[in-house]
Amino acid sequence: MVKSGGNSTAEDMVRVFSVSSGKGGVGKSNVVINLAIAMSKLGKRVLILDADLGLANVDVLLGLSPQYNISHVLRGQKKISDILVQGPAGITIMPASSGVQELTHLSVEQKIMFLDLLESLPVSFDVFLIDTGAGISDMVLYFNLMAQEKIIVLTPEPTSLTDGYALIKVLFQRHGERYFRILVNNAEGENQAKSIYKQISKVADHFLDGISLDYIGSVPKDPHIPKAIMHQKAVIELFPKAPSSQAFMQIAKRLLSSSPQLDHGSVKLFWKKLLGVSV
Repeated sequence: MVKSGGNSTAEDMVRVFSVSSGKGGVGKSNVVINLAIAMSKLGKRVLILDADLGLANVDVLLGLSPQYNISHVLRGQKKISDILVQGPAGITIMPASSGVQELTHLSVEQKIMFLDLLESLPVSFDVFLIDTGAGISDMVLYFNLMAQEKIIVLTPEPTSLTDGYALIKVLFQRHGERYFRILVNNAEGENQAKSIYKQISKVADHFLDGISLDYIGSVPKDPHIPKAIMHQKAVIELFPKAPSSQAFMQIAKRLLSSSPQLDHGSVKLFWKKLLGVSV
């Protein structure tokens, strides 16, 4: 999957984004799906990893019924290329399973095996979007540390703000992560979204010295979104002119035009560094 090694440049490296939230119910998976389709429409080859391994829902939101998923790979029953499914607009999805408790925590051996399998993917991608679970569990932190660029999804709900800050705080204090992008979903307007960003930014600046929170935009509250969900379609596909669809396209453009972090030349090298494995 990775195009090049330690001397990657901004032009040839895979962009690896994690999309996370401090709490569930903020529309995170819907954000991932619509950003993926927007990026595909912009000419990028996009892979989604549904990294909520025990409670998968990316396939459900898109009306897909994959026969195999990550659990079959980790059990040695299938190759990773066997479980990939095609989604709308040419995106590719690596589905997880639902209701499999053992996948909510992977051993170090499973993590190493998984990264080797990822490295062996026969298809190259430009963008790798990781839809993590919600909260601050070991697996949420693990998949965030895998990504070079971290997107935190907030909503106007006060608990979303406090829980989102908790996730940022843990990644900062325990793992030294300093750079985060903030996306506000279900906003009443841009003024409200920017107010939410200013709130979390002010708290982070005060208590987390040296942290950087970058506002990448907002997705407005839009009645087209629940309609699309009921049809198991992405709003950007079903209602391309809807306000939320336009917002997803603008955020995708902003992300792709931004400078990537070049600290890690490949997913494999970064995972091995993370896990303490010699390379």
